[in-house]
Amino acid sequence: MKKLLITRVLPEANLEAARARFDVTVRESADGLTVAEAAQALADYDAILPTLGDQFSAEAFIGDLRCGVLANFGVGYNHIDVAAAGMAGVSVSNTPDVVTDATADIGLTLILSACRRAGEGERMVRADAWTGWSPTQMLGTHVTGKTVGIVGMGRIGQAVARRCHFGFEMPVLYFNRSRKSVDFPARQVETLHDLMREADIIVVTVPGGGGNAHLIDAAALAAMKPTGIFVNIARGDVVDEAALIAALQTGQIAGAGLDVFEHEPHVPDAFRALENVVLLPHLGTAALEIREAMGQMALDNIIAWEEGRPLPQAV
Repeated sequence: MKKLLITRVLPEANLEAARARFDVTVRESADGLTVAEAAQALADYDAILPTLGDQFSAEAFIGDLRCGVLANFGVGYNHIDVAAAGMAGVSVSNTPDVVTDATADIGLTLILSACRRAGEGERMVRADAWTGWSPTQMLGTHVTGKTVGIVGMGRIGQAVARRCHFGFEMPVLYFNRSRKSVDFPARQVETLHDLMREADIIVVTVPGGGGNAHLIDAAALAAMKPTGIFVNIARGDVVDEAALIAALQTGQIAGAGLDVFEHEPHVPDAFRALENVVLLPHLGTAALEIREAMGQMALDNIIAWEEGRPLPQAV
């Protein structure tokens, strides 16, 4: 049996399926592999099922490698140097499609929570600080009819936009490298700053890493309306966190909702001190059926590699 390393504990259904076919080692640690650990794993295992936080940088692919495939658990793979993997003869896959709706749902959760100050209100009730209903208490942003701006109109961006349009009658703008054909009205804008300036609510869904690192910087945030709401369900490194903190502290924008952070699981103290930001612990795909589907998709790619077939979700 081929030796398979699974770098985090997966749902039991996935582990059972893996053990039925491979000699499986499961890391119990929640910490990602360091570059040195990733290099050792590439030398020791035939296949690896990694995920966010495992540092498969170019340095990890130096030397004699046993591994032939990295079947990433997750759609984002900016923690893997795909070019270096290819040069070393290691195939790479990911898990698109199955994560789309669950991640888009979290996007809507953050839009509603940030606009309607749900996190702040829940904290007030838990602290027994609520003094009763009044006409001017905790007035937030009405969502229906507001203009949403999507940064990155891929599968997840389109799913968020579709929910906004059909569910909340929101006009949709998007910034993307190419024009997208969708089944609802959506207008492409020429520049990121045009999008930030025109939309009431911004939702970021672009891949992390590369040229998208700190795509949302101080200048982009400065282009937003003072009543604007910013939501990130992409990757933490897409946003300059210091710039976002400053924008929230000074009231440059009204609020934010974040499911991802640049140095997870570390969350800056300044975010936690703010009332006008909703903070979630990377819940984008956190539903059992979605995680099981992701695990099975990753295993299917490893099985395809083992059988000499093309990887169904090769990147």
